[in-house]
Amino acid sequence: CQVARPERRRTLACLIAEATAANPRIARGLARSYGDPAVSDQGIVVDTTRLDRYIGFDESTGLLTCEAGTSLAAILRDFAPRGFLPMITPGTKYVTVGGCIANDVHGKNHHVRGTFGRHVRSFGLLRHGQPEMTCSPSVNASLFSASIGGLGLTGIIHWAQLQLMPIRASQIDTTTVRFANLAEFFALSAELDDHHEYSVAWIDCLAKGADTGRGVFIVGDHAQYGSLEVGQRKKLSVPLTPPVSLINKLSLSAFNNLYWRVHPSQRTRGRSAYEPFFYPLDRILHWNRIYGRRGFQQYQCVIPTENAEAAMGELLRAIADAGQGSFLAVLKRCGDVRSPGLLSFPMPGTSLALDFPQSEHLQDVVFPRLDDIVRAAGGRLYPAKDAHMSGADFRQAYPAWERLEALRDPSLMSRFWSRVLS
Repeated sequence: CQVARPERRRTLACLIAEATAANPRIARGLARSYGDPAVSDQGIVVDTTRLDRYIGFDESTGLLTCEAGTSLAAILRDFAPRGFLPMITPGTKYVTVGGCIANDVHGKNHHVRGTFGRHVRSFGLLRHGQPEMTCSPSVNASLFSASIGGLGLTGIIHWAQLQLMPIRASQIDTTTVRFANLAEFFALSAELDDHHEYSVAWIDCLAKGADTGRGVFIVGDHAQYGSLEVGQRKKLSVPLTPPVSLINKLSLSAFNNLYWRVHPSQRTRGRSAYEPFFYPLDRILHWNRIYGRRGFQQYQCVIPTENAEAAMGELLRAIADAGQGSFLAVLKRCGDVRSPGLLSFPMPGTSLALDFPQSEHLQDVVFPRLDDIVRAAGGRLYPAKDAHMSGADFRQAYPAWERLEALRDPSLMSRFWSRVLS
């Protein structure tokens, strides 16, 4: 892609003013969307990471106003010691505020607080041929709704006001227990989720038979006492990219067996710093290199509540039969807290996310099988993580796409949007 990296709002405005339908723009943050929502093969990708300044903060209300290129890592670094965290955080802190809005990200507390977009009070939007506008639930409300989860297509967000969460300590009090199968996961989720701020499970994606869906269940809450200091963990790094993926059936089976067995069989309380609790992979720099030169694709779906247990069983059996998957396979229940966004991914149900080493077999056999299961169960895939979804599946799963298309800035286009609308 051709990339522009503006440092000032006026430069960003010029980039949009010069755009055309034949030479469009699309904004990009810290490049953690594993698919192509922030990729263009027609025009210019606007890297927003230099637009990362704080504009204002109200200590009494926890309202933070910042430029859209500000990362969650910076907000955590600067505001956790002052007693505030983002209301919603995905599985990495290396994402921008603008990216969090455009993809309406969710986290381990979706069942309690919904998506990122619910905690955005307002933002500034730049559109081709129009004056700069402010969007909120009461001002330019249709664009506010369309931009949350709108994949950067309604305009380029250049500042946002967010509600932060007050905390008394930077630690998380946890309860951890391993479970033997998928039925036990759903029983634990039904019992514990509503009593805790955070809930998530790791799944052994290779387990078969009676062990299908076995894993480790973790719930957590902000500690009511302790320090606000944020300890610095030593980073690890994958120094090079091997010629082939290090993730294979043998390495995955050995890791999964060990990981499951080292966790307690009885509910065990503990305390964790927030970084390892929220961002286990952020400690390993360049972790994607372990998938080799061909890389990986992530598959993340959500299945509605009434079909979740049966469909998740089918998905996990299909994945185990393929002998592929990732060390970090995540299963969690999504709640019924409604998002203000038109194309928000979560729905009341259960979400599964895991990575696969890239291969022809994955593309031609594994993903089509998984897609069939998701489609039949009334589920959908996550556009932020997608690199293969068919246009028909996208349009069926996200019927509000036509409303977004009607509000799309004609000078903005991504490879994802041209792919799913073709």
